[in-house]
Amino acid sequence: MPSVQNVADLSDVFGLLGEPNRVRILISLLNGPMCVRDLAAAINLSESAVSHALRLLRTHRVVEVHRTGRVAHYEIADSHVRDLLELGLEHVGHTILIHVTAAETTRECAPETIPCDGQEIQKPQ
Repeated sequence: MPSVQNVADLSDVFGLLGEPNRVRILISLLNGPMCVRDLAAAINLSESAVSHALRLLRTHRVVEVHRTGRVAHYEIADSHVRDLLELGLEHVGHTILIHVTAAETTRECAPETIPCDGQEIQKPQ
């Protein structure tokens, strides 16, 4: 069992991912390092809001910053964060697919049609 501190840290990371704009920033960073101005333009958010979100993400070691002169470029901190995001996106896509598939297969078939389970129907005589 992880330590109490590790569980608290993990909870903090998941809490950070509970805000859609921070997730949008992280998804943008999956393609590589970006500066605040480019991130703000990419997700249609103010530079101030992006900077605030990045500060929180950096504090929790989710992103790193590298400076080139006066320009700061942010990137995903490590492969674990990248994996977490990619698995989360995969899960969401899979979950959506499951719900769509379930909705399609639970519909009631009209009489005189092939049943949803694919078995032949017996017509009353």
